Amino acid sequence: MNPDFEFELTDRQIADFHADGFVVVDRIVDPELARRALDRFEPLFAGEFETGLYPDEWNWKPGRDDPTLTRQICNGWKSDRDIARIVLREDIGRACATLGGWPGTRISQDNVLWKPTGGRPLGFHQDAAYDRWAVPTEWVSCWVALDETTARGGTLELVRGSHRWRLWDMIKEFHGPKDPDAELRVAAELETAVIEKVPVVVPPGGGVFHSGRTWHGSGVNHAEVPRRAVVAHCTTSEAQFSTDEVGYIYSRYKKFGTSEMDESYFPITWRRDGYRSPLLAEYLSEAVGWAGIA
Repeated sequence: MNPDFEFELTDRQIADFHADGFVVVDRIVDPELARRALDRFEPLFAGEFETGLYPDEWNWKPGRDDPTLTRQICNGWKSDRDIARIVLREDIGRACATLGGWPGTRISQDNVLWKPTGGRPLGFHQDAAYDRWAVPTEWVSCWVALDETTARGGTLELVRGSHRWRLWDMIKEFHGPKDPDAELRVAAELETAVIEKVPVVVPPGGGVFHSGRTWHGSGVNHAEVPRRAVVAHCTTSEAQFSTDEVGYIYSRYKKFGTSEMDESYFPITWRRDGYRSPLLAEYLSEAVGWAGIA
């Protein structure tokens, strides 16, 4: 693993993001770091959590759930530090702040995604529809491939220019829908827009940055290998909890009497003044764990 590798957006990539609602990048993290995270997938989905802490969402368990569904864990960074070493990176935080026009970035949520061979679609949606428990409802997401992706392998697909469309609600069928484009077609018709899907085809460690309003989803994995990825869903460092909307999972971290987000659960990964949540250095170096000891 190259500890000195640091990602930085070019002016052209920033312009492409604002024009299209996303920008595909061939290398966001070092491939060795991607491989280390990949090695953690089997233990994670088997319930072996390196830090001893359950993730906030564990949507697929062996022997319980349909094997053709995409497997998902949310906030795996709390359960495994090899996942955390990607989603909490300072350079990813800086890139998201640059694209979002923010003074800094905090991690709102992560996804650990595993689409098996033959895995069914994920419905096309906007991430911002799932972030109404926070203010502003505004994400920039960084999706990092851990396997080489192909168009026929159920890779992530994004709809060019759809970040300019109105904000939709949560879709009715997210995991394994028969028609993953159902609500996308309705949204495009309301916008009198043409649907132009762009598949993300990158090597391990590459990926895409996209707006929380950009419509995206994925099709069936017709390849002979799985498609695995991690996603950092980032928001502005100034984000707070909504006082009007309750998220049934993430609003549990809101303290009574304040809308402030606690950095223990939503750490700041980069800020323009050089600040980064102090806990991150100790946590990522394994100097301390969730119990406060090594």
